[in-house]
Amino acid sequence: MTKGADTRQRILDNAFRLAARDGLGGVSLGTLADDIGLSKSGLFAHFRSKEELQLEMLRTASMQFVENVMVPALRKPRGVPRLRAMFDNWLAWASTQQGGCIFVTASVELDDRPGRVRDYVAQQQQALMDAIARAAEISKTEGHFRKDLDVEQFAFEMEAIYLVFHHAHRLLRDPKAAKRARAAFNRLIQTAAAPV
Repeated sequence: MTKGADTRQRILDNAFRLAARDGLGGVSLGTLADDIGLSKSGLFAHFRSKEELQLEMLRTASMQFVENVMVPALRKPRGVPRLRAMFDNWLAWASTQQGGCIFVTASVELDDRPGRVRDYVAQQQQALMDAIARAAEISKTEGHFRKDLDVEQFAFEMEAIYLVFHHAHRLLRDPKAAKRARAAFNRLIQTAAAPV
């Protein structure tokens, strides 16, 4: 890694740490520059604005999400095994990220703020919902799910389970949050199952 790339990665790592603690809006270029021992102009050479820094943080998080959640799930057999892996990986993602899932945090923080950062978060969330719906459609094709299943409703409910898990795990510190989320997901799978 070059010195510039190394510095850029250090900036992103520190920005993630601050965002986990203070939210995306709480990451200021001045605080970040002080934390890593750069001048504001040195930081500005890597990221031209706070918005660019936020977008790059979210792009990096998206790549990590794909690498840790989606790619391993896609290695599983088509249908329900893939959906189960996706769900389990997603819970692990939220549990291991400092501050929880940055996309949940950003969704709440940015839902009423127009701009490129909000648009990026919305696009990523829609892409995830679409991926879940596609996986549910494949589960229908594989004969795991009933033919009349509304795959968009399935994706909506799977996301709902994840969001309440995130809330219970992060805010309520419920030690049974993952167990409850898996039980809810199992019921969702059973409801969608093709008749035997």
